[in-house]
Formats: sequence, structure tokens, C-alpha cells
Amino acid sequence: MTATIIDGTALAAESRKETAERVTAFTRAYGWAPGLATVLIGDDPASEVYVRRKRKAAAEAGLEDFHHHLPADASHPQVAALIGELAEDPRVSGILLQLPLPAGLDRYALVDLIPVEKDVDGLTTASQGLLARGLPGLRPCTPSGVIRMLDSAGVRLDGAEAVVIGRSELVGHPAAELLLRRGATVTIAHSRTRALAEVTRRAEVLIAAAGIPGLVTAEHVRPGAAVIDVGIHRTDSGLTGDVRFAEVSRTAGWITPVPGGVGPMTIAMLLANTITAAENAAYAAIR
Repeated sequence: MTATIIDGTALAAESRKETAERVTAFTRAYGWAPGLATVLIGDDPASEVYVRRKRKAAAEAGLEDFHHHLPADASHPQVAALIGELAEDPRVSGILLQLPLPAGLDRYALVDLIPVEKDVDGLTTASQGLLARGLPGLRPCTPSGVIRMLDSAGVRLDGAEAVVIGRSELVGHPAAELLLRRGATVTIAHSRTRALAEVTRRAEVLIAAAGIPGLVTAEHVRPGAAVIDVGIHRTDSGLTGDVRFAEVSRTAGWITPVPGGVGPMTIAMLLANTITAAENAAYAAIR
């Protein structure tokens, strides 16, 4: 068996085209373009690369760019004041606070200053509460991208047994919630789960988001399963994920590559969230 590769790059391009069309329609209707505000604190090289990619994609989709780069020694009140300004700015449809933050800043307190209607990362306590209760809201980007990839491949989620490896609030928990909402039976495992392979071999849908290079081998995978690799790690031999791709692709039914899998979808979902936030705000204003 050779797994079908779910091409995240192609799917993200399709999503970004859809977003650009929505942005164009919005701009024509209201006379102004939705804006994405990115807040970068410090000089972490990886964060700088991520934010640059997000800003470039946003500009290509027609979104206005409101970028702010604060020094690593910025104080909590300074960051809070900036977020407050962006929250009040009607030109800003979405706010993204790039993580991780420098030491000394409370990420939870600062993220929660972002209004839920502008929380395009879906990471505030309010957004996570809406997700947990199954209420409308902006969903975390990476888990949303995972679901779209599964849908694009025609993977049936209703009634499926799914295992998510990873319990982070960024990916693991929200991915499990989204799968539950689609009718899957979900188990959350992690690197300390006893007999991990026995747990994951039950899965028709396996999401690997533990942050451990090469954790998932063919031993962990049920034949014909859909395997989504969220991990990305820079090694001496190049980028790799949580899944041993060459090995697992001989067992799985569907698999995502690294790079070119979940990564592009995360940015695509960020852009989709931003135009959704703008549309929601415009609709609320005329009600």
C-alpha cells in the first residue's frame, strides 16, 4: 500500500484564492479593506520568519498590513496598551500576537486582551470556550487546516475513531474538539502515554502533534489510516515531522508531507479567519 499524499501547498493556494476573492468583494462593498495586525516582540529569528510569511500572504490576499515590532524588553503595560489600541481600531479586523513571547511577559494575560471577535488565532480563553461549547467563533488556525485537509481527501470523520498525539492548547486540544464536533470518537494521547502504539493503531484518523521528531513509525499506524503530521523540526538532513514519512507512507491510506503539508494550511486559515472576522463585524454593525 502506498499512501495518497494530501498536498497542503496546493490546498492552501486554493484557500488563499477563495480568501482573496472574499476580500475583493468586501472591499468593493464597504470601501475599505480588512486589516490584519501582527505584533512581534523581540528578535527571535524563527518568529521573524513566521511573521514575515504571514504578512506577505496577507498582502497577496488584499488585506491591509498593520505590523508592530516591539523590543524584547518591552513591558507588559506597553504590550497591553498596543493591543488595546488595535482592539479599538476599526481598520483592524484581526490581531495576531506572535508566540512565544520573551521571558517576563504573561502570554495568557496578553492574549486574553485580544477581543474575541478579532482573535484570528483562536487562542483566547473566550475563543477556546466557544469551541468547547460548540458555539460559533474563530477557530485555531492549525487545527482548522487539519480538518480542511481531511475533508479535501474525502476522509470520513463521522463515526471514525481518531487519535490525537499531543495535548497542547495550540493544536492537540482544539484538534480533538473539532474532531468531536464532526462526530469522531477521539482519544488524546501524548509522549508519556503507555503503550502508545497500541493506542494509535486503533485510529482511522491519526493526528501527530507531539513535537517529537520521528515519533510515529509504521508500528503506530493502522493500515489505511489518514495520518496528519503537524510537527516540523529542523535537522541536519533538512525539515522533518513527527512522522517517519517514508516508512509510514507504506502503511497509511493518506499522509501529509513535511514540508508542504499542514504548515501552508495554517497561514491560509489565518487569512480566512481575518476575512471572516471582518464580515462578522460588518454584519453586526448593520443589524
